[in-house]
Amino acid sequence: MLDKSGKSKSAGTDVSYQLVLVPFVEAIVPDVDMKRREMHITPPKGLLELNLRFDGRSKKERRQLEWKERKKFQKRLISAKKKLSEMEQKHVFQGYHHGEKDQWSLLSDQIVSVNSKLLQEALQSLERPAKRWTIAELTSAIEAKLINSIQLSEEYLSNGSENKLVRDMQEKGHKLMSEGKMATVFLLNEKEHQGNIYDSNFVENEAVDTSILQMFQKIKGRVSVPLILVSSAQQILSLRDLFTSNNYFAFDSGKVWFLEEEKLPVVSSLPEGQNKYKILMKSPWEILQSPVGSGGLISLVSKHGIADNLIDMGVEYIELCCPSEKIAGGNSLLLGLVESREAKIGMQIRPTITDSEKYFDVILSMDFVKKLQSNKLQFDAIPRAHSCVEKVDKEWVTVTTSTPNSFELSCSIYSSLNACSLDKVCIVEVTE
Repeated sequence: MLDKSGKSKSAGTDVSYQLVLVPFVEAIVPDVDMKRREMHITPPKGLLELNLRFDGRSKKERRQLEWKERKKFQKRLISAKKKLSEMEQKHVFQGYHHGEKDQWSLLSDQIVSVNSKLLQEALQSLERPAKRWTIAELTSAIEAKLINSIQLSEEYLSNGSENKLVRDMQEKGHKLMSEGKMATVFLLNEKEHQGNIYDSNFVENEAVDTSILQMFQKIKGRVSVPLILVSSAQQILSLRDLFTSNNYFAFDSGKVWFLEEEKLPVVSSLPEGQNKYKILMKSPWEILQSPVGSGGLISLVSKHGIADNLIDMGVEYIELCCPSEKIAGGNSLLLGLVESREAKIGMQIRPTITDSEKYFDVILSMDFVKKLQSNKLQFDAIPRAHSCVEKVDKEWVTVTTSTPNSFELSCSIYSSLNACSLDKVCIVEVTE
């Protein structure tokens, strides 16, 4: 789907002004009658049908609807501007004094898309020290018997364990999933950044299509499992097409959500005054943004009302994972352990893998997720070198650097451990 400039539009964009370019092989040749001074044109087959409106509403009704949508957007824009002004980020509005109407519209879209509440919480958390949990620290907590855990080898995990406790937990987990008690979230954006399973051209890549197909087929009782796919804005349409062409991989289409990853503005690393961070601009009309990370799910399910929908469906747990060869979602063992221990958080870890953000499988109880919506998760400021633009003496200047000049605001789902007592945490530890 293209916009007026011919660029691709993201999913969820208002379709009122979208254009579709459809090539026709057959040439349109006019038939000119010089005597009657008339010209007849026979359009290629299908062109007239393509231009017929499928909207049965009258022109007046369509205009009224468009007017209401514009008014609704204006209210959101005014509110977003007010919030950014209160955060002393008025420089974001400077692009309105330059450029053309399309560029101003782009800036307005950018301003409305900023999650000001999450941004404010992220900046405040930078000034609030908190414990950063690592795999090594979790392993130490297990050894100190501070956390309930089950330990098993990779072989037993793959081929089945003879341990009665493990089998009982798996059976309990399978039963809960078949009853629709757990929703699964795939953070495909995390894998995209690693260039692994999730490739930017995966719809055209048969091998990757096969990998995704196999990944979703591993989830047992798919019809009963609500599924949430978190991806970059550029990939949502491709994901929808992939699911549609594969009959939703046997999932219930009414229980599948496609969400754009949560992003926050990139801020300067040289605060102008106490506790002040300046939002950086990619252009006079574009805000420089970066993905929040796995912790952004809490904001996503709250913002879209999905948490309430899941609870209404009877969902009691939500699984958050980054798909890989060893993690495919639907972790029945971990779910059974969380249920039997009445835990709020369940995690599957591999002590040999130190980067917990790349390979994680976490289950949260829904009541804990609802509680987290009102709590502030811990954010990290990741130093990065970014090119940006600044207005200097009424001129826009491009700033480039090879050294870190900014912070990307990142949040890990592991920071949720700071909001939960360790006796309400359980872990499946997978050894080599």
